[in-house]
Amino acid sequence: MIRWNWAFIDRPAEMFDEAFAFWTAVSATTLSERSGRNKEFATLEPATGDPCLRAQAVGGPGGAHLDLDVDDLAAARRRATELGAELVADHDGWSLARSPAGIAFCLTTEDGTRVPEPVRGPGDTLSSIDQVCLDIPGSAFDAEARFWSELTGWDARAADLPEFVRLAVPDELPIRILLQRLADDGPAAAHLDIACSDPEAVAVWHESLGARRVRSGTSWLVMTDPTGGVYCLTSRSPRR
Repeated sequence: MIRWNWAFIDRPAEMFDEAFAFWTAVSATTLSERSGRNKEFATLEPATGDPCLRAQAVGGPGGAHLDLDVDDLAAARRRATELGAELVADHDGWSLARSPAGIAFCLTTEDGTRVPEPVRGPGDTLSSIDQVCLDIPGSAFDAEARFWSELTGWDARAADLPEFVRLAVPDELPIRILLQRLADDGPAAAHLDIACSDPEAVAVWHESLGARRVRSGTSWLVMTDPTGGVYCLTSRSPRR
């Protein structure tokens, strides 16, 4: 059973401070003390609710990944490998794995109970960092969607556009999971999505903090943070 989930924001180690000056501002959080062997981890502590966002300093361009908090770590590891995941590393209380398409995720043993409130920004806008989008090569998409559905036990449901599938994440968990079918067979990846009451106004706010607008989609704006990390602003409601 998955009892809580987290979105990890992975950014280059040499740009960590710059990256998380931005991400703490747009999420109305404060950064915890850094932990880990190389001080690579930190938690974004919200003003309300329980934490569901974490920071990681990485040796590359970064991106995003999911952590799934489970009741039985050994059973979750077995299930993941039975479904085709590669177990990369085991640590006390958590395991790093890769999905069949190569998307990194962690199985962990923490938990939370209260989803943080949306952030109120300039102009009374509301926004919430509440989704990880898994970007999956077209040839691997169907198998990858089955993997995530079977691993989590959550149904994979058609979204409004044919290139997307949404996992039915329970309402009491903070991070939604969207799967996107890429038009090419490039490497699999993941990025954050931010639900916004007014994506255009939120984009202007983020730009004032150093973000850049890349392009517009059907109901979203593709952005990069001050370190070049890609994320999206969407027109989904930031309120549950």
